[in-house]
Amino acid sequence: MNPHRIKLVLPAAVGLALVCASLLAQTKNTTQPATFPTAESVVKELYGLVSFEPGAPPDWQKVRSLFIDEAVVVLRTARDKTTVFSVQGFVEDFQRFIEHADAEQRGFAERIVRTKPLVFGDIAHVFVLYEASLSDSTRPPTRGIDSFQLVRKDGRWWIVSIINEICTPQRPLPPELKDRL
Repeated sequence: MNPHRIKLVLPAAVGLALVCASLLAQTKNTTQPATFPTAESVVKELYGLVSFEPGAPPDWQKVRSLFIDEAVVVLRTARDKTTVFSVQGFVEDFQRFIEHADAEQRGFAERIVRTKPLVFGDIAHVFVLYEASLSDSTRPPTRGIDSFQLVRKDGRWWIVSIINEICTPQRPLPPELKDRL
């Protein structure tokens, strides 16, 4: 190879290598999943991610990062119906709710009232009593129970499944959960 050509190509190659290394380091830092020291910390993170101020919808990639790929979410979707979702289906259903309720403009909060974690080795169950409402709503928040199952894998906790039930006058919060949750 021509020495003059090497003088031109070498600095460009070194510069390109430095740029690639910098981008790779940035990508590793931003895509590395967060570590969660307790099962309850993952659950609290999820509630924090799906609650948002007007104009600031959830970061769905972060939401997805809390679940194992095969996770199942079973939600009350009507008074007499529950629906089984994959994680992607859960995200899409939540996005439809945000659009239908104009929640992106209004804001949305799903607040944990109480939790009751039970951990045994690398498995955990966390009951959550929560209240959900649109930020500008004058109606009382909707109360419900979420039941989370989690697994500790690869040094952190992951959501395996969520089962949900909404409190109604016909289905009030059970007395044994009022004080124990």
